[in-house]
Amino acid sequence: MDHYRNPRHRQPLDMADLAAHEFNPFCGDEVTLKAQLDGSGRVARVSSESQGCSIIQASASMMAEEMEGKSAEELEELARLFRELMQGRDLTAEGLGVLNDLVALQVVRQYPVRIKCALLPWTALEEGLDELRKSQSE
Repeated sequence: MDHYRNPRHRQPLDMADLAAHEFNPFCGDEVTLKAQLDGSGRVARVSSESQGCSIIQASASMMAEEMEGKSAEELEELARLFRELMQGRDLTAEGLGVLNDLVALQVVRQYPVRIKCALLPWTALEEGLDELRKSQSE
């Protein structure tokens, strides 16, 4: 609830290496994700602006906190683990450790229709990573 009431990383970024926007037309949830990378390819700054229910806002805020300092590969692993957590898959102790405080969002699984709310910021992250990978290979 703290991340819903006091979301982190809401300040917009003008220049971003990674950017994505996701919208769920069924409920109106919306998230815009931007990140700047440092010279070594790690997230130096992140902006996550979300609108909608408390779940999307908390998930986006918590995800943004976990993104800082991570490489694209680490972000892909984080997103994979979070998606598996939301799908009810058993994670190893190491996987749970990687997720850190994000494990608290597993309570959302009790409300299957709300899982999409928790996953929307992660869908934006995965989309942004795909676009980043494409731009780096050109």
